[in-house]
Amino acid sequence: VITRPEMEIGRYHWMYSSSRPHRYHHVPALRGNVSPLGIQGCFECCIKCLGGVPYASLVATILCFSGVALFCGCGHVALTGTVSILEQHFSTTASDHALLSEVIQLMQYVIYGIASFFFLYGIILLAEGFYTTSAVKELHGEFKTTACGRCISGMFVFLTYVLGVAWLGVFGFSAVPVFMFYNIWSTCEVIKSLQTNVTVPGDQICVDIRQYGIIPWNAVPGKACGPILENICNTNEFYMSYHLFIVACAGAGATVIALIHFLMILSSNWAYLKDASKMQAYQDIKAKEEQELQDIQSRSKEQLNSYT
Repeated sequence: VITRPEMEIGRYHWMYSSSRPHRYHHVPALRGNVSPLGIQGCFECCIKCLGGVPYASLVATILCFSGVALFCGCGHVALTGTVSILEQHFSTTASDHALLSEVIQLMQYVIYGIASFFFLYGIILLAEGFYTTSAVKELHGEFKTTACGRCISGMFVFLTYVLGVAWLGVFGFSAVPVFMFYNIWSTCEVIKSLQTNVTVPGDQICVDIRQYGIIPWNAVPGKACGPILENICNTNEFYMSYHLFIVACAGAGATVIALIHFLMILSSNWAYLKDASKMQAYQDIKAKEEQELQDIQSRSKEQLNSYT
């Protein structure tokens, strides 16, 4: 037989449990070097940090920096050597190559600007890669996207595309001096091979720089033939300029590859941000519905408690 005091105690416990339900929190198991206070060990922190590195963006940044450094550094020195070769062997009058000297000096200043711009732009793209990877979501908690962030990512995609097209032109332009120096070098090799054949004199084999349009037709002497041309090919300035132009052309090609790599990464990140924004909107709607459902349940429990 249940007495009345026991019934009152049971009703009190039922009302208390219904109005303030208990919530049980899951306690994770201790693993590795995790302390009982929940502090992770050094190994877990290192693994978590390494997991947040965007390796694709890092490789593209290193490739971009290397390509731009090779193009700017080697191109600058090669242009200086080219002016020296022209002044000493193909255009002895300063007024004949004055315009070319000004153009080359302007190109060297442009090289300084290109190096500075791509150093900053590569760092910005690397930072953008850090903050738009899925690993950032695990490192910094819930991931939130805004319309401004998606607009900035789209702007980076467009700007990288434009820079990639521009660097294709730079790559083609950097191949022109390589072609010119290769023609001079191959002509010198022909002269060397004809030294054993007395029937064909090497003095008749010449290289005329004026036909490339870099110096005017009235430049003196404008061309080099036979032993003079061979001596030009044996100078350190010609050797260094020729190989530096090759390296600069290779650096421009590496920069084009890096920009294409960046374009693929940025397109993927932009798609991720777009999907994340949709997921964020879905989660907001779901959270709002759950909050309304909890409010309805709490009001119904309050009404039930008032009736009892």
